[in-house]
Amino acid sequence: MQMEQRFRAAFINSLSGFKSINLLGSKNLQNQSNLAIFNSVMHIGANPPLMGIIVRPDSVERHSYENICETGFYTLNHIHKNIYRQAHQSAARYPRDISEFNACGLTEEYKAEFFAPFVKESNLQIALQLKETIKVQSNNTILLIGEIQHIFLPATAVQKDGFIDLECIGSLAGSGLDAYHQTNKLARLSYAKPNQEPQNIE
Repeated sequence: MQMEQRFRAAFINSLSGFKSINLLGSKNLQNQSNLAIFNSVMHIGANPPLMGIIVRPDSVERHSYENICETGFYTLNHIHKNIYRQAHQSAARYPRDISEFNACGLTEEYKAEFFAPFVKESNLQIALQLKETIKVQSNNTILLIGEIQHIFLPATAVQKDGFIDLECIGSLAGSGLDAYHQTNKLARLSYAKPNQEPQNIE
């Protein structure tokens, strides 16, 4: 806590290692769309299929959070090397009446009669419905838990056992608040069992 504030933020944000980065698409009941980059997306469970995101305290306007609370619907969209600069720019504090889709040069896409917008340029798009909101008492952040309603990705990215080859579709990872990384898979390993060395399964 003795560190300078911005130094501490960059340092602590880097400690957890590489993270998924997603563009969160939403809109309000007046059909004003919003797009924001999130690096706090996490797996919650597969049955039912749940994903979580952490949002910062609502001490200032949080357009994504407000839209989700108002409508209950949002999308998560993976980022690849052709759109990471536009994705990064979506973190800028645009006024509510300015859509980050337009400001950042990305395209709203609507399908499956889902209320919230997808990012057309994304190679993996997830539609979610809000199921639970949990306030983290330690720092007043908020955990939003959503249930997956639809998933759109190339069929060639899904292997026979259900594993998604994220490198095949170019999904990037992030670290800290502003670094973007392409990945290089070392191996997939067999299910871990006592007294048995894991084997490469591909």
